[in-house]
Amino acid sequence: MGIDTRSSWLRRYGTKVPPRLRLLCLPHAGGSAGLFHSWGGAFGQDVEVLVVRYPGRQERIAEEPLTDLDELADAISAELLPYLDVPLAVFGHSMGATLGHEIAIRLQARHQVVPELLMVSCRKAPHLLTPRSTALGSDEELLAEVARLGGTDSALLDDPDLRELVLPSIRADFTAVARYAARRGVPLACPVVGYVGDSDPDISVAEVMGWADIAPKGFFLRVLSGGHFYLVEQRDALIRDIRARLEPQR
Repeated sequence: MGIDTRSSWLRRYGTKVPPRLRLLCLPHAGGSAGLFHSWGGAFGQDVEVLVVRYPGRQERIAEEPLTDLDELADAISAELLPYLDVPLAVFGHSMGATLGHEIAIRLQARHQVVPELLMVSCRKAPHLLTPRSTALGSDEELLAEVARLGGTDSALLDDPDLRELVLPSIRADFTAVARYAARRGVPLACPVVGYVGDSDPDISVAEVMGWADIAPKGFFLRVLSGGHFYLVEQRDALIRDIRARLEPQR
């Protein structure tokens, strides 16, 4: 397995054999592709992992971060076009779940490509979203919210120099989430799986089950132990579950 970084938007974990399927992974608000580094090669030798690299962090730290989820979805959808020669599955965590949904809509409507599966983690369905104003507050309020949810290395937030580097991308992402108003969900032509931690401070099981309203091809729910970042502590259990869902149908 190698890492292909030719695309500024996608970190590609190549396979030794031609891929049967690709899995697109979308990080949370304030997150980076590093969250999914250990997922490369975790789903079998014929499943290629693509992880989205948002502008304004890591290798793209010098770029201006985007503050609109529709713009992000447009850019990522366009970047995916060369990789649609094999089936695509999508996994998005928190903000990434909303992006995954918007990307699936675009691929379906503009390119007649239907993902094999959309997996949404710790995020309300589009029609259940409620306004969030954290992005409009002070730096201290924003950082307190990030710390409350977890998932960001505390060393980044505690070190003034590092905090100055990461704060613009965190604020941009939270602004994008705040601007994404509730909307009528577009029914998807693929099955949807919802994941949530049983002690998530913000997202309830019932709210994740709302995705069933826009999943006429089937909705499945998996609740794992943990909070908003259950996928870190429950990595192995989550990967086993996803891997089973990506296995060829017999």
